[in-house]
Amino acid sequence: MHFATGKALSRRTFLQGMGAAVALPYLDAMEPAFRGYSRAGRAAAAAKKTRFVCMETVHGVAGSNTWGASKHLWAPAGVGRDFTLNPDGALAPLEAWKKYLTVVSNTDVRMAEAFEGPEIGGDHFRSSAVFLTQSHPKQTQGSDVFVGTSIDQIVARRFGKETPLPSMQLCIEDLDRGGGCEYNYACAYTDTVSWAGPTEPLPMIRDPRVAFDLLFGAGANHADRATRRQANKSILDWIVGEVSGLKRELGAGDRQRLDKYLTDVRELERRIQAVEAKNSSGDARELPEAPIGVPDSFAEHMKLMFDVQVLAFQSDMTRVTTFKTSRDASTRQFPESGTDKTFHPASHHGGREAAILDYNKINRYHVSMIPYFLEKLKESQDDGGNLLDQTAIIYGSPMADGNIHNHRRCPLIMLGHGNGILEGGLHVKAPDGTPMANAFLSLLHGFGATDMASFGDSTGELALSAPSGSAPAAAQQR
Repeated sequence: MHFATGKALSRRTFLQGMGAAVALPYLDAMEPAFRGYSRAGRAAAAAKKTRFVCMETVHGVAGSNTWGASKHLWAPAGVGRDFTLNPDGALAPLEAWKKYLTVVSNTDVRMAEAFEGPEIGGDHFRSSAVFLTQSHPKQTQGSDVFVGTSIDQIVARRFGKETPLPSMQLCIEDLDRGGGCEYNYACAYTDTVSWAGPTEPLPMIRDPRVAFDLLFGAGANHADRATRRQANKSILDWIVGEVSGLKRELGAGDRQRLDKYLTDVRELERRIQAVEAKNSSGDARELPEAPIGVPDSFAEHMKLMFDVQVLAFQSDMTRVTTFKTSRDASTRQFPESGTDKTFHPASHHGGREAAILDYNKINRYHVSMIPYFLEKLKESQDDGGNLLDQTAIIYGSPMADGNIHNHRRCPLIMLGHGNGILEGGLHVKAPDGTPMANAFLSLLHGFGATDMASFGDSTGELALSAPSGSAPAAAQQR
């Protein structure tokens, strides 16, 4: 591999070998491509590369219950920049990341409510389809599903065309139920949060190995990848010559950056291999129905999927990811949370204060997974800064109080700065009756989709910035 001095290395360069195609991270050797840009032109080019992550947490939070809200178990008491996170609340694990945190409270997801008598009771089976579409699903168990286009796919369609993968859809729980679910709803409404169009649900990947191969195994066919695995070799073993040739053409800083990136690729691959070895050993599993590549540990599974997303962004394989972290009716336990209650029964706390606090422990544990992702993004450099500054993340639920299955005052936070789309360090409390879709419309406008007058059941924009004159949190040092 050779490139002439002064000539940019293509951002779409792949190191290829049998069953492997490894895209490169951003390197200074790619810099000459931007030398002809004005400062404004470079800023515009960087803004086009804003990454977008959509994460769903299901079945509401304890802080959306009336008593839980009064104790600020989710949304803080203060608004604007003058807010503190309750140390016992679900968002407490994000205290060190307030600079990157935008809390959006008091928004409703009314499109998840029952519109007609036969829909009553079916909240579990339509809510996930509403989260990113903010549209009401058609009640059907047939193939004639209909809801709306999700915000992640709007961003991918408009701004993800330059990447090999317009988007990636990932999940944690078993979502492959097929056919019809209860209350006359197709399982497609429950199995995914990502819709390419009103009738086009997108499948989600649960197995980290499948996601890894989607990123790094696209250079050949399935037989080649199987041969590589049987030989117990890393994908990096197949591209060692390509790596050596490239390094001879790079400066010291680029070589160091490339080494770290390839080390991260190998470490993720090694951890996936370790999970596969453990799960195929014959020992009893906590998740016997899960594929061999899926860890029994919730925390390890989350970390693997976060690492997949970071590498996807580093290599610019995609700029849009969607991550469904649970399923409404899940009965999974999270002993590390401090309670032995299972998820769905814990959400039905009956309004009892002790039971609400138990559910809050699970909510807090789920949020505690996020800082791992934020740290990884912050450590990753791309043209113009770190990936956390270039990424906009939404994390929320289409349900509010899971105990009564309501959809008013649903939990929503945003993280990262998204190349200026989000300021961070802010609590936006919406006026009563504000659709969550208003916040999503503002995000879309921030991405540049200013021609969109509405999204879902939006009634206008919801400002995601502080009033003029207040000091931005981004000016503070973490």
